[in-house]
Amino acid sequence: MRVARNYMRIVRFFGRPRVFDTTLVIVLPVPVLVGMIALLVQGETRATLTAGLQVVGSLCLLMRRGRPIWTAGLTAALGIVSIATQLLPVSSVTSLPSIVAYYSLGRYTTGRPTLITSATLFVVYVIAAELFHVAAGGWLWSLFAVSVPVGIGQFVRLRTELNERSRQETADAAVRAERRRIARELHDVVAHHITVINALVGGARATLPPGQEVTKDALESAEQTARQAMSEMRRLLDVLRADDNEGPDAATGVGAERLPVLIKEARSSGLPANLTVTGEPVELPAAVDHAVYRIVQEALTNTRKHAVSAKAGVRLAYEPAAVEVEVIDDGLARQTSTPGFGLVGMAERVALCGGRLSTGPRPEGGFRVHARIPLERS
Repeated sequence: MRVARNYMRIVRFFGRPRVFDTTLVIVLPVPVLVGMIALLVQGETRATLTAGLQVVGSLCLLMRRGRPIWTAGLTAALGIVSIATQLLPVSSVTSLPSIVAYYSLGRYTTGRPTLITSATLFVVYVIAAELFHVAAGGWLWSLFAVSVPVGIGQFVRLRTELNERSRQETADAAVRAERRRIARELHDVVAHHITVINALVGGARATLPPGQEVTKDALESAEQTARQAMSEMRRLLDVLRADDNEGPDAATGVGAERLPVLIKEARSSGLPANLTVTGEPVELPAAVDHAVYRIVQEALTNTRKHAVSAKAGVRLAYEPAAVEVEVIDDGLARQTSTPGFGLVGMAERVALCGGRLSTGPRPEGGFRVHARIPLERS
């Protein structure tokens, strides 16, 4: 493990752009310098000029990331000098510095500049080969020497951009999922409690004896404030849900075992409600447990908001392979009710758990919410 960590530390160090390019400039001329020494021992003095051109070409690579077109142009100019002086004419086109420069051209430029520069380099090499009488087929070799490194650079650039885009999309999806989760929690928790407060304030105002005008005005102001808070929260949910996709919903510690408390809260706010549990209770997965509670909570909230003179019944049924939750009421729908995000949130929660949700008016009157969520068995 220690060796692996040291190895990764070295890789990360040399992976830095400036360090890598500097190392490249130092390493590339080494084979040429070794060959130059061997040729000088044999009395070949022109090797000195060849080595000098290779070193200069390697130095040009220091700016290959920031100015790839200039780098390719300078290495091409050095190649033309090699052809003109007949210093290894073939290798002048395919020298290591020129190959790296042409790769950098494809890697760090896009679109028309890459195409124009590559075509210009090819034409210049072909003209130089004709002017200085390079061996036949020089144009084909020039085409290969320019197009292959540039093409590899373009391929690496596109693959890197696709990977970066994929990582960005993954990060954006996580952000959208978190925004959706926050929107659900805001709607389920805040809307529920504001609705309860509004119902309690309205009930208190309706039971005031005559002559309590100051108290009545205060309670009416509280009701208006609660309605305004609901309106503001809906606008906030519009922002949080904008361009969202479906994502995971983290449980927040509420589940089926808190349903009796929820029913008690509904009764205290003026909504007659009862809970029926059938089957053998089992420990539900966190997501399913959370969804069951939120479905009942939202259904009761909708009943208080959108139904008149309603009674609500909640049924929770444990089955061997699934759990069912049903909330029904017998109230009359308010004609002035405005739709919110409640039913949408229910459908999202049930779908994320792999279940089915059905909602709608009952033939005998009232409204019904029914969800069936499968349970995974090992």
